[in-house]
Amino acid sequence: MLGLDDHRKEDSLPLDARMEAQARVDALNARYRHFGTSYFLEAVLTRSEFNRVAMVSSFGADSAVLLHLIAHIDRHVPVLFIDTALLFPETMTYQTQLADHLGLTNVQTIRASDRTLAAQDPYGALRFSDPDACCDLRKTQVLNDALSGYDAWITGRKRHQAGTRSGLHYFDLDAGTGRIKINPLIDWKPARIAAHLATHDLPRHPLIAKGYASIGCAPCTTPVAQGEDSRAGRWRGTTKTECGLHRTRLQTGELT
Repeated sequence: MLGLDDHRKEDSLPLDARMEAQARVDALNARYRHFGTSYFLEAVLTRSEFNRVAMVSSFGADSAVLLHLIAHIDRHVPVLFIDTALLFPETMTYQTQLADHLGLTNVQTIRASDRTLAAQDPYGALRFSDPDACCDLRKTQVLNDALSGYDAWITGRKRHQAGTRSGLHYFDLDAGTGRIKINPLIDWKPARIAAHLATHDLPRHPLIAKGYASIGCAPCTTPVAQGEDSRAGRWRGTTKTECGLHRTRLQTGELT
């Protein structure tokens, strides 16, 4: 089985293609850097900057904000939801509840096939021996396959969530695939998120009330204490900070 680093080597773009793609990202950031969130999203979804755009949502703690903003522009935007088969039952219920509440018409649940999981993680224990490989199997490979044909995808990442995200811009590049990531909420802080949720009476993920500030797979997520980064409860006790969808590529100096 290929590990996460092996997959990175396989899918890395040639240097000239990566430089060209990065130049486009830089130009987009310069063009849209002064846009407010709603105007920015409307521009991204209506001005034909990209051929095909999908939103990728975990239906986690803050997901309702971005999904709500997108629903006001286009409820038919493809929303990809990765079911790792290790999610909290509350997340599965919340996904259906929130999608119905917002009237989203194109939510697509994507997952690794039973055959793939049986071959590569038959006992569900890979997360103990190699959590990076587990994330790669259940999330990264699944999403890369689902995004085939899309040239950009929207994320919910924010600068305040962790030190590894403090340098985020509206656009960044996945140096492996050449696909552009769009980050509309980079400057949204917890108070603004809470105000938006309250103003629009949006359903909240039930685990928030139990101290979960960032919600991933059940075995790898814990509540956070006051004063901790919102993602401190993810892979607690390890050096792991990202699942692989948004990992810093040290070799290119790019945060993806």
